[in-house]
Amino acid sequence: MTALSATVGTGNIAGVATAIFLGGPGALFWMWLTALVGMATKYAEAVLAVRFREVDERGAHVGGPMYYIRNGLGKKWAWLGVLFAIFAAIAGFGIGNTVQANSVADVLEANFGMPAWLTGVILMVLVGMVLIGGIRRIGQVASALVPFMAISYVLAGLVVLAINATAIPEAIRLIFTHAFSPIAAQGGFAGAAVWAALRFGVARGIFSNEAGLGSAPIAHAAAQTNNPIKQGMVAMLGTFIDTIIICSITGLVIITSGAWTSGESGAALTSMAFAQGAPGIGNYVVAISLAIFAFTTMLGWSFYGERSVEFLFGVKAIVPYRVLWVLVIPLGATVNLGLIWLIADTLNAMMALPNLIALALLSPVVFKLTREYFEKQRA
Repeated sequence: MTALSATVGTGNIAGVATAIFLGGPGALFWMWLTALVGMATKYAEAVLAVRFREVDERGAHVGGPMYYIRNGLGKKWAWLGVLFAIFAAIAGFGIGNTVQANSVADVLEANFGMPAWLTGVILMVLVGMVLIGGIRRIGQVASALVPFMAISYVLAGLVVLAINATAIPEAIRLIFTHAFSPIAAQGGFAGAAVWAALRFGVARGIFSNEAGLGSAPIAHAAAQTNNPIKQGMVAMLGTFIDTIIICSITGLVIITSGAWTSGESGAALTSMAFAQGAPGIGNYVVAISLAIFAFTTMLGWSFYGERSVEFLFGVKAIVPYRVLWVLVIPLGATVNLGLIWLIADTLNAMMALPNLIALALLSPVVFKLTREYFEKQRA
């Protein structure tokens, strides 16, 4: 639930809308493709996280790319694990903190007229209260909020799609057609080339499901299991729920409503699409869902950052990191959205590189463990 809470965030609402705004309906196709590849990546990450995890001085399981690089590849590769931990500790402030706070502030100001600074302060207090309790508290909050928010959002999306049912075949046609052919300008939509659909579909897809970044295995390493393969299959399910189910519903609602040609972007575009399908309540469903999605993402990513600084500096670094994490939230709520997304994408790439190198080098271990497990199951 911690891993899923960090994965299901603003990428599912604002990220999908941004991809369609910049790349057209075809971007959704490339998001799906990213998810299918991402399920395999996420599986390998979780398998290695459980296989090479350690127990820290507090008796807690710790793991993730920095540990499977050090313990799986040996001392000569240890520098790569250190690089990952540095990038992850910094990247969390982009993907898991400022982007989330900014999107919540944006959508609450648009729907309820709440000032951005006030949203930032409220989020800062709520996140701070949960972080005092550590991973167990994060897990408890995530276990309560994640299923509720995901099911509520999916049901609301299905209701809107049922209302717009006649437009679904045309939406599917647009998605597949414009994944491979340019789309002309329409209304407030500026038009997009195929490279734009590919680029923004893949970028927002990775931002949404985090496959390949190396973040989720940090949470999976803390799971109460001794079976790396079972944990790998749980990790795959997270990517499926995030992108194939939740992102698809967001994308289809935006395309079937016709709102994608309005010139709006981000969470405001998703709000408009839901409001057209379910007048009076649709935009509020999006606003509340996004606020909860972002809140749980902040909690999950704070844990990833903590584990990264613990790897670098030991347990003593956790409390200062939490304090800094909480203090940055109001800043994220009030700065420019475009700049924030750019910084987040750059930091994601820096995180992904060490992790993907490790996954490629350790793939024989994943194949071996998987083969042994399924042979034993058959026997």
